[in-house]
Amino acid sequence: MTSTLTISHLTKAFGGVKALTDVSLRVAPGERVALLGHNGAGKSTLMKVILGLITADSGEISVCGAAPGNAAARAHVAYLPENAAFHSALTGLEQITYYMRLRNEPVSGAMELLDRVGLAHAAKRRIGTYSKGMRQRVGLAQALIGQPRLLVLDEPTSGLDPVSRRDFYELLDGLAADGAAILLSSHALTEVEARTDQLLILSGGKMVAEGTLPELRREAALPVSMQLHALNRYDTDIMAALPDAIRVNGALNLTCSQDEKLATLARISSLKAKLADVEVIPPSLEDIYSHFSRRDGQ
Repeated sequence: MTSTLTISHLTKAFGGVKALTDVSLRVAPGERVALLGHNGAGKSTLMKVILGLITADSGEISVCGAAPGNAAARAHVAYLPENAAFHSALTGLEQITYYMRLRNEPVSGAMELLDRVGLAHAAKRRIGTYSKGMRQRVGLAQALIGQPRLLVLDEPTSGLDPVSRRDFYELLDGLAADGAAILLSSHALTEVEARTDQLLILSGGKMVAEGTLPELRREAALPVSMQLHALNRYDTDIMAALPDAIRVNGALNLTCSQDEKLATLARISSLKAKLADVEVIPPSLEDIYSHFSRRDGQ
């Protein structure tokens, strides 16, 4: 499948300080990709290169089959910054109508866009009266103008309440199902853990890890945790059979390596008559992110 966004061996420096070093990635149509990294990791620089706001020093980049920043690329790319700013005297409807005119799109669809992001009820209120979360939803609406093939989203759920965040990711799911490629940067790791297809981890301007969550779990090889709940005071029997288990808040906790997981589960299974429940807790995305970031010395 032809990628919507392709970057190969990209390097960018500012005054001799390298912001990006040999970065490569691909985002295919219909794929949701999370770009993760600490402040200063190079995420913003990478997004600016993709948008054509700055040029790379070396490497190759293709955005929807064109060079970043030219008319062909701009026609198919939408961008939402972390802190979207709009004219406070305009209503939400007037602001989106203005953007639709700029993009030569029929303004009759402005109210539909506001409805998609949950702002139809406030469409005729001045943006100056909007909360931060509402202003962020105006930004989401403008990012959807013209059915973009690539969406570049920088902390897109900033300021949104939990329900709005859920609705936002459902909206992204629908866009991806229709073939849009999505690259989003986020520090909210628990959000993106279950709602993206690929994960990219930048650290010190280098791509230190990339893949699906299961792939990164295997590569990181972090311990798996298991929480055992004993029946009828069988704690002592279970701890005798599993001497590495420790008591924590009324349960028995056990950790093992990825390679030992199946063997450990088999040992636990032999004790099933003495167990009420077993929870297997794999390494979280936060654990994996910390692992790869520390590996690069950050």
